[in-house]
Formats: sequence, C-alpha cells, structure tokens
Amino acid sequence: MKLELHNLKSKKRSLARSAVELLSSMRFAIALLVVLALASVIGTVLKQQEPYPNYVAQFGPFWAEIFHALGIYNVYSSWWFSAILLFLVVSLSLCLWRNGPSMIAEMRNWKDRVHENNLRAFGHRADFKTAYTRTEAVERLQVLLKAQGYRYQIKPKDAGLLIAAKRGTLSKLGYIFAHLAIVVICLGGLLDSNLPVRLQMWLFDKSPLQGNAVLAEIAPKHRLSVSNPSFRGQAWVAEGQHVSSAILNQGDGVLIQDLPFTIQLNQFSVEYYSTGMPKRFVSDIVVLDTLSQQRISTQIEVNKPFIHRGIAVYQSSFEDGGSHVQFTAYPMTGSDARSFPLKGQINRSLPLASEGATIEWTDFRAINVENLADANGKTDVRGVTRRSLKEVFAERLGSGAKTSKPQTLRNIGPSVQYKIRDAAGQAREFSHYMLPVEIEGEWMFLAGMRESPQQPFRYLRIPADAEHTVKTWTQLRAALQNPRLRTAAAKRFAIRLAKPGTPLQAQLEQSATHVLELFAGNHIPAQVAPNGASDALGGFAALARFIESSVPKAEQAKAVELLLRTLEGAVWDLWQIVRERSGMAPNVESEANGRFVQSSINALSDSFFYHAPLLLQLDSFDEVKASVFQVTRAPGKKIVYFGSLLLVLGVFAMFYLRERRLWLWLKERENGAATNVLMAMSAARRTLDFENEFTQLRDQVGITLNHIMDTL
Repeated sequence: MKLELHNLKSKKRSLARSAVELLSSMRFAIALLVVLALASVIGTVLKQQEPYPNYVAQFGPFWAEIFHALGIYNVYSSWWFSAILLFLVVSLSLCLWRNGPSMIAEMRNWKDRVHENNLRAFGHRADFKTAYTRTEAVERLQVLLKAQGYRYQIKPKDAGLLIAAKRGTLSKLGYIFAHLAIVVICLGGLLDSNLPVRLQMWLFDKSPLQGNAVLAEIAPKHRLSVSNPSFRGQAWVAEGQHVSSAILNQGDGVLIQDLPFTIQLNQFSVEYYSTGMPKRFVSDIVVLDTLSQQRISTQIEVNKPFIHRGIAVYQSSFEDGGSHVQFTAYPMTGSDARSFPLKGQINRSLPLASEGATIEWTDFRAINVENLADANGKTDVRGVTRRSLKEVFAERLGSGAKTSKPQTLRNIGPSVQYKIRDAAGQAREFSHYMLPVEIEGEWMFLAGMRESPQQPFRYLRIPADAEHTVKTWTQLRAALQNPRLRTAAAKRFAIRLAKPGTPLQAQLEQSATHVLELFAGNHIPAQVAPNGASDALGGFAALARFIESSVPKAEQAKAVELLLRTLEGAVWDLWQIVRERSGMAPNVESEANGRFVQSSINALSDSFFYHAPLLLQLDSFDEVKASVFQVTRAPGKKIVYFGSLLLVLGVFAMFYLRERRLWLWLKERENGAATNVLMAMSAARRTLDFENEFTQLRDQVGITLNHIMDTL
C-alpha cells in the first residue's frame, strides 16, 4: 500500500514537473505569441462590434454563426483572447523564475576560478613579456581596462596574479527585461480587457440585460458599481439632456456602468469639408461631479478627451437625438391620390390606423455624402443606373448588360429612415431623401426600400414635377389604377393617331386599353400569372410575361417596340387627363415632357416592388443632435507604458550590449626583473566585430606593456 502511494505521488510530481517544463519552455511561449499575433491581425482587419446582420451579409449565415461562437467579432474581449494572455503571463513568468536567478548569478560571477592551463586552451589568447615588475604591469593594465570600460577584480592565483575583467554583462538583463516587459504588457492588457467585468459576473452574480428597459428601473444585478476598476462602454446623450451611466455590450446583452459624474450635452456642432464629409465635430458639455457637486464646462472632440476621476470621455460619433420631422403622405395603393400631412419624431413610432400598420422612425441625417456617377460621368445613386424604357424592358427579358462606373462624392441633402411594420409584425425599412437629385439632366426623388438589414437599399427614382414635388407622379400612379381614366386615356390616344370612326382607331384604343391594364397589373391571364397568383405584378414584368407567353420568339423584338410606343403614348394622354382634373392646361409635346413621361413609367414599373402603403415626402424638420461618447477607465494603460519602456530597454540591452570576458595572468620571472603576461578573451557570440576587438585590445595591451614577444 505504501509503495502504491509512493508511486502515485511520484507520478503526480512527474506530471507537475512536465507541466511546468511545458509552460516555461520557449517553444510554448513563441506558439502563444504567434496565436496572439494572428488574433490581433483578425481584430485589426475585421471591423469589431458591428451589428450581427452586417456579418451575416458578409460571411453568410453558416460562417457568421461559427465566427460569432468563436468571438471573432469582438476579439479583444473574448474569453479565449484573455486565456491566451493569461497563459502567456504564466509561461513567461515561469521562464523568468527558472532562468532569471541563474542569469543574475552569471552576471555577478567573475569567473576567476580559472588556471593558466585553462586560459591557454582559449582560441583567443596572447603571450607577452615585459620588463615591468608585476606591480608596475598591474598598474598599467588597470588604467587600460578602465579606459576600455571593463570592470575587473584582481586575485592572487597560485604563483601568479589573475586579473578577471568583464564588460557588457548587463546584456543578460535584456533577456530579463524583454520577458518581464511582455508579462507587464499582458497584465495591463488583462486589466483593461473584459476580464474584470467577467470576474464580477462570475463572482457577484452580475448578468447582462436583454431587451429594452427604462434606465432608472434596471435591477442592480445588471449594473456595475462606480468602483469598477476597468471598463469600456458607450454613453449616448441628446442635446439638452444628460446621462450618468454607460452601456457595456456583452454579446448576449448589456451591462449598465454607473458613473461618478453626470454628462450634460449643451450643444453639438459639426464642421464639414466642401464635399460634405465631416471635418470636425465638437461637443460642449457640462460635467457634474456626484460627490463634490463640482460643475465643469468643457469641450470634447476627436482625439481630445476629457478625463475626470480616472475616467476618460472620448468623442466617438454622433447620431440623431430625436429630431421632429414633417411629411406629406401619398397613398401607394388604389386609385386615391389625396395626400395628408404626417408628423413624427425619431426613435418614436406612429400607428397607421387605416393601414393596420405602424411607422417606426429610426434615423434622420441632415447631410448625406454619397457616391454619384454613371457610365457617362453623370450622376447616379448607389449603383442604380438610369436606362431607357427599351433597355429596362430588354433587361426584364434577360438581355441586360452591366457596366462599371466611376464614383464621385456629393452632398445630396437631408434624409429620413423608418420602418413600416404590418399587423403580423413583419417590417420593411425605408430611406427617403428630402431634396431631388439631378440624374442625367432630370431631377429625381430617391425612395429606398429593403426587406431586411442584411440587404442594401434599392431606390425608387421618382421624377420631380415643376414644383419639385412627387405630387404629379402620385396622381399619375392613382390614375393608372382607375379603370375609367385608363379607358379615357386609351380613347384619346386612339383619336390622336387615327381618324375617328375608322377600324384603326378602334384597334388602337383596344391595344392601348390592354397595355395600360397589363402595366397596371389588372389584366393578366391566369396562365401568365406566376404560380397562379391572383395579385400578379404589373409594370414591365407583366408586359414581359405577356410577350414571352403570347408572341413567337422571332417577333418579340417588334412586339416590344409596339408595346413601348403604345405605353408611352397612352401614359402621355393619361397625364393630360390628370392635369385637366387638377385645373391645369394640357402640356405641349417637348423633349423635357417626353423624358418626364419615360421616367414616370420607369418609376411606375418599379413601384410594384416598393411594397409600402404610403409614399412619404419629407417637407421640414427640426433637428436634434446627439453625441455618442466612449467612456473608459483604463488603469492598465500606464502599466502597458511601463512594460513598453522595459521592452525598449530589454531589446536595446540584448542587441547593443555585447558581453566580453577578459583574463590577464601575470607571473614574475625567476629574477623578478620582468613579468610574463598571458591574455585570454571570450564572448557570448563570436562575430567579426569580436575578432577585430580582440586584435585591437591585444595590440593595446602590448603597447601598454611596452614590449611584445611570442604573440600568438
């Protein structure tokens, strides 16, 4: 039994010894440093702490979920990154513990236990004879060694005298400093990492808050105390409001970090370049200390933080703080074109009782800098190319071509972003610009829509009328959905192109009626409707389906030309009817009016994919800005600075301090009137510089002794 216990203890000691040897090995430390470097590269190249849908759009749902589980999106706060730092601290500490004392002892050792025979075995040695007595020779050699920067010790040895000298032994401190520096830097990084917060979650039962809640009503288990030693969070505050806590994102929720002071934002201002890009943004704040009740007025801007009680407040970004916006709402379904005013506030919602939906106002931007250009160097928006009716129609038939476009920057004015959520909870996101944008000589309103945050916005481009509104186009859209007005437009079209009462007039009227019904999405044969859907789309998609199913392929090109001419002519007459109903005079045919009709047809076709009950035109706004501050307590910063200084000193000592050992053995001759001197020299690394140094020092020793004989 005792033997088994002894064997078990021996195995445990052996395992412990093996573990210590592994952790303290240079290979293990280098492997950790390589992994740490790779993780740092990932954290630098890949944008950190972006919204999860952005990563889904970039990597796909499968890899996005795997990378999320591995903490790739928040590398420096992940558990495995902290674990690598901890293992690196342990590994390098063990290295220092094992090798540091021996290196210090090596530095202090004069290595004076050598004998004459040992010195003669050195590869770098020389023999001298001098007429000086041993005492005189020692005195002269001491002067030389001091001049060369050597520290030395004189020791009687056998029948002679040994001078043991050394220089550059502090190079071994370079090894100690370099390893200690990495340990210190890692400790500083751990102190400023998410580790202190995680320890509080584990030890003090803190848990992230999931969902939304009123800040004052958040339970203590979701809050971190003012004495939290290290944290990095964000504080959002609108103009005229104040905040006394920061938000710490934890992946599965947020923690609330209470601050020892309150930040009140008095004013936020932005300066712009000529292109409209932000040049400088400044927050005028007042900080109220909770304990002393001291009020401090200051400004914060990028790279110029405000520091109070060890907490740094940085200007991170800016957002909307609850701007008030006013719209004119136009129906996008049915034949009703009557508009009505609509008011909203960013970060609030508004029910649409008649539609059974809710509008959620999400963002407002007073300035938008976009890349605008088309293939001809003229303006276009977000890669959406304006094409003629024939090109658009041909693309619907599968013959569209792509071209690369240059990019230019332009400020295109204010925009508002919102969501419309239906009764079932499904939401689509919309982005509308307040001012029209000039595209190939035409002024267009941009109305963007996307089904989910992973998708880019697709823009509906609506031609602006003479009053720079979308009113005319919305009236035209409503008229297209009115069967009576479609019939009237078809009759006018036929009368313009044929004599009254002729068979051609009847044929043209019938064709125009059919084309308008197809384009309006109200006359699609059952066999043409996709999957037998009762609400098949209209626009160019409906016309393309009709031609593909009803016209032989060899005659489709001619059919396209005929349908486009009929559609343009019928929509022209529909426009004139709309103008007459509004009490306006009919338009004369011109190039500008023709372009308006073509652009309106393009927008009418695309409107079937817009999927919104209302079209909102932003009329006015009362902007309220908000600052986003990064609030940081980072005591490890000074520790990292100290570690960096140690690292610089260590690298300098290792590469620029060269250890040299020198021995001089002095032995009097028989008559005592002369002295034999044996010189030997060694270095940690034998380089060409060392060879030259030995030669120079040997010659100087010979000159010092005034006589050289039997030099080897």
